[in-house]
Amino acid sequence: MGRLMNIRWITAALAVLLLAAACVALGRWQLHRLDERKARNEVTRTNLAAQPAPIDRIVGAPGVVGDQHAWRTAIATGRYDASKQIVLKYRNVEDKPGFEIVTPLVLADGKAVLVDRGFIARQDSELMPLHVPAVPTGEVTVTGRLQRSERGGHTNGGVPDGGTARLINGPDYAKVLGLDLYDGYLQVTKQDPANDPAFSGFPGPEIDDGPHFFYALQWFFFALLALGGLVYFTKQGGPNGSSGDTPADSELVERPAARAGAPD
Repeated sequence: MGRLMNIRWITAALAVLLLAAACVALGRWQLHRLDERKARNEVTRTNLAAQPAPIDRIVGAPGVVGDQHAWRTAIATGRYDASKQIVLKYRNVEDKPGFEIVTPLVLADGKAVLVDRGFIARQDSELMPLHVPAVPTGEVTVTGRLQRSERGGHTNGGVPDGGTARLINGPDYAKVLGLDLYDGYLQVTKQDPANDPAFSGFPGPEIDDGPHFFYALQWFFFALLALGGLVYFTKQGGPNGSSGDTPADSELVERPAARAGAPD
């Protein structure tokens, strides 16, 4: 029985140590995410402060909007292709559900960029916007914030279907629209001619450290709690329940009872 108890004790102790190690690893991972967020915030601040420039000058020949371009103000001049406009469903802006309207802007060199023209709040339970502002005709100059193509893991929400989609993804849109699209899109901030007032604008980026530091503290606390419990239980004697004498050590040795008439 004692051997079985020792095996169980060792197994339980190893499980607690593994749990503590996992908590420490998760805490370190949260600190790593914090470092990544701080680096990303620094890029965002730099891009927000940069002067507007033509999109081809910012992104370059590959035409891929990367993390280093996020929130950079770019300028693009061309003509909207209203026949290939996409309605984005299930979007939320400042906790308001609604739709976003994405229209390709075909540039002079033949390349095109997806332009998120704005947000339309949903009315009641409508599945599609009741009114979509018309696309300006003729040459249009768009000034907007560059954003990476949105990706939804294993979902196919970036591929337009019946003129609707859930994500904005340049390569996925290109397969359906038949355009040479930038891998990324422009979130309009200014347009000439002016954008329709029915559109709502978009909020700026969140530039803060997020909850990662406090999550890390929580995981480290859980690790300390697990180790502290193990130490406490060990000091209490582990599986035997007490660190004092065992029952065998505390047994009293009985003297034989004196028989009647026996000499002392």
